Amino acid sequence: MKNKDVTIEDLARMVHKGFEETAKKSDILRLENRLDRIERLILDDHKRRIEKLEMRMEELYDTLALK
Repeated sequence: MKNKDVTIEDLARMVHKGFEETAKKSDILRLENRLDRIERLILDDHKRRIEKLEMRMEELYDTLALK
């Protein structure tokens, strides 16, 4: 492998290219928003399912006269 002298300008170009390939703040915010929506959907579904189970338990208690 040949040794190549790297100039400051070469190094600056390499660093600049690396920064261009990293995630941008807008990408991160968009991802956070999507994750927030997914979290809300999951929590809403769990809440609905728990409420449904509570109603069914009340019906069961009433049927078995346990109240």
